[in-house]
Amino acid sequence: MTSRLKPPHEAATPSTPRRRTVVKAAATAAVAAPLVAGAPPAGAADQPPAFLHGVASGDPLPDGILLWTRVTPVPDAIPGSGKGPDTEVRWELAEDKSFARVAAQGTVTAKAAADHTVKADVRGLAPATDYYFRFSAGPTTSPTGRTRTTPAYDATAANVRFGVVSCANYEAGYFSAYRHLAARQDLEAVLHLGDYIYEYQSGGYPETDDVLRAQQPAHEIVSLADYRLRHGSYKTDADLQAVHARHPVIAIWDDHEVANDAWSGGAENHTPETEGPYADRLKAAKQAYFEWMPVRPATEGTVYRRIRYGKLADLHLLDLRSFRSEQTGIGSGEVDDPERTITGRAQLDWLKQGLSRSQAQWKLVGTSVMISPVAFGSVSAEVLKPLAELLGLPKEGLAVNVDQWDGYTDDRRELLGHLSDQGIEDTVFLTGDIHMAWANDVPLKAATYPFSKSAATEFVVTSVTSDNIDDILGVAPHTVSLVAAGAIRAANRHVKWLDMDSHGYGVLDVTPARTQMDYYVLSDKTRPDATAKWARSYRTASGTQKVERADRPVG
Repeated sequence: MTSRLKPPHEAATPSTPRRRTVVKAAATAAVAAPLVAGAPPAGAADQPPAFLHGVASGDPLPDGILLWTRVTPVPDAIPGSGKGPDTEVRWELAEDKSFARVAAQGTVTAKAAADHTVKADVRGLAPATDYYFRFSAGPTTSPTGRTRTTPAYDATAANVRFGVVSCANYEAGYFSAYRHLAARQDLEAVLHLGDYIYEYQSGGYPETDDVLRAQQPAHEIVSLADYRLRHGSYKTDADLQAVHARHPVIAIWDDHEVANDAWSGGAENHTPETEGPYADRLKAAKQAYFEWMPVRPATEGTVYRRIRYGKLADLHLLDLRSFRSEQTGIGSGEVDDPERTITGRAQLDWLKQGLSRSQAQWKLVGTSVMISPVAFGSVSAEVLKPLAELLGLPKEGLAVNVDQWDGYTDDRRELLGHLSDQGIEDTVFLTGDIHMAWANDVPLKAATYPFSKSAATEFVVTSVTSDNIDDILGVAPHTVSLVAAGAIRAANRHVKWLDMDSHGYGVLDVTPARTQMDYYVLSDKTRPDATAKWARSYRTASGTQKVERADRPVG
């Protein structure tokens, strides 16, 4: 993502960090003591195997679930080290917390070649059912996790409810959003819309003075060992472990799982001359991701896939990094070039086909970057086509964030046109990336909205910790942001609400009558005991393709 919320690229020198924030944030923070990602205490050479990175589940099905853990077979087998013997790990999945009614069990080998991560893809389960799971190696038993299967494909569910998160920078704050979601008893799953980890060196983003706690490794991650250690560092966080242990997590990646503003052939934060071929870095990042995340290996190489929640909702999950063209310049007419793509031809066809054939009432689309157009005082070709064509302006207005769908308008026109032409209703885009919360109509023609049609709606969740405009500028909430939000809404009438100040998470509730997003905000991302409170709710009534404010959260 290229925006004011992320630091500009700088050439690497021995004395200059590769990444810096644009403006030093004013908040003060203590630098945490260096962390070894999941290393047992010193002098523990004779310790039995340990489960130091928690347990997780993901990609639920009506009859199955994917279970995950990582075993540390010997004390020096830290993530990315390549050390430690292959180790047999037993797993159990039961209908009850005491494991008196075991539904399935088996063994899997934790191999050094896979960084001692293990997955068990369990099938033959009952739909819409809670299960409990655990692992063991030698005399050691892991913490117990809880998971849940999806409804049967032909089931008519009264509702489904998800937690929704994105953009969790370890050094920028504490993962209290995960803790609050872990405490909820009413979620089917948690959707993670990308930027699960960040690739920067310690003090690269945020700057050194604003680092709350130190990650490992301290340098920018480039190699397979680097990415493994960074994933391991994140998974020592107690709040992250808690949300994985309580709910299945359905995840897609954005750019920072590899490098800032990644595209199919490179990234803004990648320098081949000093960091080697981008293809090698991409391969390493993806391998570590699939090792460390509860995502099925069947999707290896990409994360676009579809998960169904009975007849109520289909969840279409997109990969908007692996196939996209390189980002163009802000204000460039190249954003309209039909040869440029954010999805790739195969993925766009897959999405259109899935939307057309869906038997579910609601079509939920997980997209890591915002699809709604956003312009500031733009001259639109819908109003002044000849001038726009002479100046090379994009046809939908002056694109500000070309890392979003605004930078790939032909794909967006084709997708939204497909929804309109095929009469596909009740499509809701779920988005992260931009470190703000939004509630938008998604117009076919932004320049003439609201007199033109809305094809869908979009709910954007803010970041768990990653810096927003207040953090970067070092200003109090509701100061600069009020001016900026007012300008955005004045120029974009399809934007119904925008919160530029908060960190937090969303809770999405889907019923036959409506889909509602409840926005929750944290009291202070710099405190490990941060509280959370409800801020606002917006909903889309079935058949309307428009958002409206709701006066209370769902629960």
